Amino acid sequence: MKLLPAIDLRGGKVVRLLKGDYDRQTTYGDDPVAQAQAFEAAGASWLHVVDLDGARSGTPEHTDVIRRICAATNLSVEVGGGIRDDAGIRQLLEAGVTRAILGTAALRNWEWFGEAVREQFPGKLVLGLDARDGKLAVAGWEEELTKTALEVASEVNDWPLAAIVFTDIATDGTLAGPNIAATRAMAEATRVPIVASGGVGTLDHLHAVRQLPVEGVIVGRALYDGTVTIEGALAAVEG
Repeated sequence: MKLLPAIDLRGGKVVRLLKGDYDRQTTYGDDPVAQAQAFEAAGASWLHVVDLDGARSGTPEHTDVIRRICAATNLSVEVGGGIRDDAGIRQLLEAGVTRAILGTAALRNWEWFGEAVREQFPGKLVLGLDARDGKLAVAGWEEELTKTALEVASEVNDWPLAAIVFTDIATDGTLAGPNIAATRAMAEATRVPIVASGGVGTLDHLHAVRQLPVEGVIVGRALYDGTVTIEGALAAVEG
């Protein structure tokens, strides 16, 4: 199982939001490139990056920072936030990103997203499904949709997606533990590889996720607060 340490970008800084609330931010550093290098030096091979400003504005805001991260490390980088069209996807892939995550644009323009996955960028796109009480949320989690995450996951069962990143908003940034039941249901609803996100605060949480049929797990705040280390997390997910 992959470990994906997270860097959330806002105003060029490394931050975390509590349950996706832009008014409940903790700033952890001024140098995202140095943070990515530190994760790599500790043994990480993947990196999950969220452009929080882009998620809110609908336009990627941190492409230059992301390009510098890709140039300064050998990490496989996945990026989400503000990607709304083919040009945005290409811009990130050309910056060195391994795969691009789309949530809002995918769910609002389903026909276009399906064509992008199947025809333009097979194996390069990740569907971001962020749910609050099962209902999908978009636009930086500030708008809720009527469709459920499970309904959408079943629809893409045979699509050539790189993965689905499933985030339980209620647990994100809390360190209280991931939503194991919801993540298991998601993994069982589709053949697309699932990356679990939200709530990991201890090694026990990672051991619990490792029992699920998922491809990877994202860890953010726990690494910054020191309740989990990269080395310990790698040992937990790799067994």
